Amino acid sequence: MGWLLNLLGAVLVLSVLRDVFNTLWHPTRHGGLSRLVMVGLWRLSAVLPGRRHASGLTGPLAMVAVVAVWALTVVLGWALVYAPHMPDGFTYTAGLEPADHARFLDALYVSLVTVSTLGLGDIAPGDGWLRILAPVEGLVGFVLLSATVSWTLGIYPALARRRALALRLSHLARTHPTTEQLDADAGASILDGLAAGISVISVDFMQYAESYYFHDGDDRTSLARTITYAEDLADRAAAARHPDVRLAAAVLRAALEDLALILDQRFLHTRGTSRQVFAAFARDHGGD
Repeated sequence: MGWLLNLLGAVLVLSVLRDVFNTLWHPTRHGGLSRLVMVGLWRLSAVLPGRRHASGLTGPLAMVAVVAVWALTVVLGWALVYAPHMPDGFTYTAGLEPADHARFLDALYVSLVTVSTLGLGDIAPGDGWLRILAPVEGLVGFVLLSATVSWTLGIYPALARRRALALRLSHLARTHPTTEQLDADAGASILDGLAAGISVISVDFMQYAESYYFHDGDDRTSLARTITYAEDLADRAAAARHPDVRLAAAVLRAALEDLALILDQRFLHTRGTSRQVFAAFARDHGGD
């Protein structure tokens, strides 16, 4: 029975490490646990009253929930490794009766103290292999802390880039550039800038897929609401007389198609055209 608990504990710990690796350091993958938590909370926010307010909290709360799941699963996994070897494999300070501190709750306590690197020492590993394993758990705890910081520092700049692009599109929409104004060097420059910005957002959605589950709030900073204007500009500029404008329009169209493909394959699954994908994107982020 003891070896079975050890095996189960090892599987839990390795599954968390794999999930952390896929979520943070594998740009083309999406961690299983993190995806499950993120998607679950996103869908729950869609059916709650006051969806806009609820979905605005989904991203931050989901990140907290994912980190909590990672930490609790690691603590549980190592507790399953420790439990079969208590009390004989551990040493106890004076005043603690080993027989009274050999329950699974005590194994959880040892695991929690170790992963948090507190090292209280009242219950410590005594067997040689446990003395090596316990510091490894401390290293895993440090990895989880570093991963959380790295994740936060990665996602929020990605969100800022997405919202900045949305605001740029909003500015263009409010100024109503005419076809004649677009059919000039300035128009080509504008279209090139939009294509470059959309390419960056496409990479962000691949590398920080969890950023999709953050609601942008204000319509002017919501890419889901403003992205269709970029399609309108590409369509209008495609018939321009200026060759640089036509080229920039083609590049912008290609960037939009790539973004739609990423959104559809990873999140929406409509298998539709770019406009259909962007319409589904707007609906999924609180649009009509």
